[in-house]
Amino acid sequence: MPLPLPASRKQIHARKIELHGFEREDGLWDIEGHLTDTKTYAFPNRYRGAIAAGEPIHDMSLRITLDDDFVIHKIEAVSDGTPFAICPNAAASYEDLKGLRIAAGWSRQVRNLVGGVKGCTHLTTLLNEAATVAFQTIYALRHRGKADEPAAAKPELLDSCYAFASDSDVIKEHWPDSYSGS
Repeated sequence: MPLPLPASRKQIHARKIELHGFEREDGLWDIEGHLTDTKTYAFPNRYRGAIAAGEPIHDMSLRITLDDDFVIHKIEAVSDGTPFAICPNAAASYEDLKGLRIAAGWSRQVRNLVGGVKGCTHLTTLLNEAATVAFQTIYALRHRGKADEPAAAKPELLDSCYAFASDSDVIKEHWPDSYSGS
């Protein structure tokens, strides 16, 4: 169901985030993401002189290489378009995430390691989205063809969202031993 029709308006800003999950031949996984921010108008910029309408003010990419347990083996981040000359320097901070596991508490750990002045708000946004894509990529293939197998005693996603609430119909149907409703 689409959103209701909006009031009369004009677009000012657009953020595009695109992420892809890849299965590598060496048994690892790559998650690649790209973020751009654009304006519908031109404006001056001290570092770049001017930024034309439609030209990305932010143009950033990252790649995370993970294993089946969601442990980061390698992470690369680049900032090709930024509003300030020093912004690309923040990309190197993301290498500090090597060895970290995408799991419960992920966002908190990321904030501790690359949050605030240690990193870039835009790369961190992209990184958090990449974690979701990692799960969608790896978990789906790890569990492909296992629909007829007995469900695990406790689903990994228990209480992670509305559908996986311990008292939801989804949990009741697929993981009755973890169901907390009446």
